[in-house]
Amino acid sequence: MKRFKLGFSLLTFGGFVLFGMASKAPEASATQESPVLASPEAPAAAKAAEGTVYASLGVKGSATPVALVAGASCPKGMVEVEGDYCPYVEQKCLRWMDPETKMRCAEFAPTSECHGKTAKKHFCIDQFEYPNTPGEKPVVMTTWIQAESTCSKEGKRLCNETEWTLACEGQEHLPYPYGYARNSDACNIDKPHPDVDEKALANPSKRDAEVARLDQRDASGSREACVSPYGVYDMTGNVDEWVVNESGKPFKSGLKGGYWGPVRDRCRPMTTAHNEEFSFYQIGFRCCGEPSASPAAPAANSVKAGGGTDPSVAAPAGGSQGTILTGS
Repeated sequence: MKRFKLGFSLLTFGGFVLFGMASKAPEASATQESPVLASPEAPAAAKAAEGTVYASLGVKGSATPVALVAGASCPKGMVEVEGDYCPYVEQKCLRWMDPETKMRCAEFAPTSECHGKTAKKHFCIDQFEYPNTPGEKPVVMTTWIQAESTCSKEGKRLCNETEWTLACEGQEHLPYPYGYARNSDACNIDKPHPDVDEKALANPSKRDAEVARLDQRDASGSREACVSPYGVYDMTGNVDEWVVNESGKPFKSGLKGGYWGPVRDRCRPMTTAHNEEFSFYQIGFRCCGEPSASPAAPAANSVKAGGGTDPSVAAPAGGSQGTILTGS
């Protein structure tokens, strides 16, 4: 089976910007039954200490609206997100953890400049990875098709890539949901990557044991600092999350956020190498939906799963997610 090809948005060497690069990460395919459904629960206080958490992680004040958790516009367990999505964001890496591959940035400059016309977004998103239950580990080994079906049965849908990105980075366009400096204590990231027995994953009689051997998930919400400016938890690290790839190329399926291993684990990148029937030991999802106050007809620049976008503010194709990534 082919392993993941993680699409780097762009890199620079000595100030030259390169677009559409791709790097390999140790992922491969397998199959699995549908995930078990569970009822979502919202925590009593999602972001009581937001200012303290961000101050400790290098983020100055927030321009993102205060998170509306389980508010009048969204069902219980979902966060209301309203803001402007930027199609292209310039982020400068000050220090790479892996200078040869430039996959993981240890620290970004505390600025993220937006280039291009922004698009208004207003939607609901699960506060935690599915089954959206704090204290419970998220499901894995799900296909995009299974994820879409599960969300639909709950009256929701899979998140579009641009919605997911906005919910992760906030109006500050943060590279990480918690700030500008990579922090393996804040989110479940950068754990050692064990060798994967792909034959065991493909064998129904051995699959569960192999998934258990590889498993390094945290329970949802167990890391208080792993929260976005909107109040959404575990968006980077823990498990990869299926989204709708709005370009539809090469597939409708995309993966956002990375997982617990030593991968990019940032808000902007998206993996587009896997089709809708692909599943693996670290892949889960979360659901999105429409606010109850939203008009019946979406605005011209809004995005719906399986639908289109305002052509002047479309998501960048090929998983680049519009990052102008520079570094020394």
